[in-house]
Amino acid sequence: MDMKITFHGGKKVHAEYNGFTHMTDQPVAGGGENTAPSPFDLFLASLGTCAGFYVLSFCQGRGIDAAEIELRQSMEWDPQSHLIRQVNIEIILPAAFPDKYRSAVVQAAQACTVKKHLQQPPAFNLYATRR
Repeated sequence: MDMKITFHGGKKVHAEYNGFTHMTDQPVAGGGENTAPSPFDLFLASLGTCAGFYVLSFCQGRGIDAAEIELRQSMEWDPQSHLIRQVNIEIILPAAFPDKYRSAVVQAAQACTVKKHLQQPPAFNLYATRR
């Protein structure tokens, strides 16, 4: 699987992958124009949307309406390393959600493949070539 990364002026960096172009920029404070999410914002969003996908799939497989379910994600930062030390994802269920599925829907969200890749990270091999 190949992804093409290109530069588009200022701090804009795009990724072309699987038929989509994912555009990024930096906030104004970081020298960008804030025209798109930062790469790190996309990373954080991928965690929440991945968990959300598994919650949605769980509900769809059981005929449960997911329209009123909401996930809220918060991050706890390490002040020394300036890295996230914990990600919290709260699954807010409507009153009508069946109690018998409450722990199962959390287990479904645990299956998120983005989270699994963080738990068992791939090796990185960065190198430069010439055309």
